[in-house]
Amino acid sequence: QVHLVESGGGLVQAGGSLRLSCSASGNVFSFTARGWYRQAPGKQREYVAAINGATNTNYADSVKGRFTISRDNDKTTVYLQMNNLKPEDTAVYYCTAGAFITSIIVPPYWGQGTQVTVSS
Repeated sequence: QVHLVESGGGLVQAGGSLRLSCSASGNVFSFTARGWYRQAPGKQREYVAAINGATNTNYADSVKGRFTISRDNDKTTVYLQMNNLKPEDTAVYYCTAGAFITSIIVPPYWGQGTQVTVSS
């Protein structure tokens, strides 16, 4: 089991930035991949980004060039730096953990989510 807690969400104007954090506890060394997903009201859950290993990152096309996923050296904390935010980025953002995460491999562990709201 891996327990995930997100923080850093909030309200920001379009063009602004936020940094989300995700702290992990439990069996973190068996499930080292981390990913971020989001879900906007009335829409399906959407893959955002993932980091496998220390630096192997992948992004959805909608956030590429604006969002950056990274992790601490101890691999227990993962970040999502979000720049040039747009109103369409408004969603609940979920941190996830698994053995390997891509846009089509759904991870088994999920946090409770943190709300990000971007005003126009």
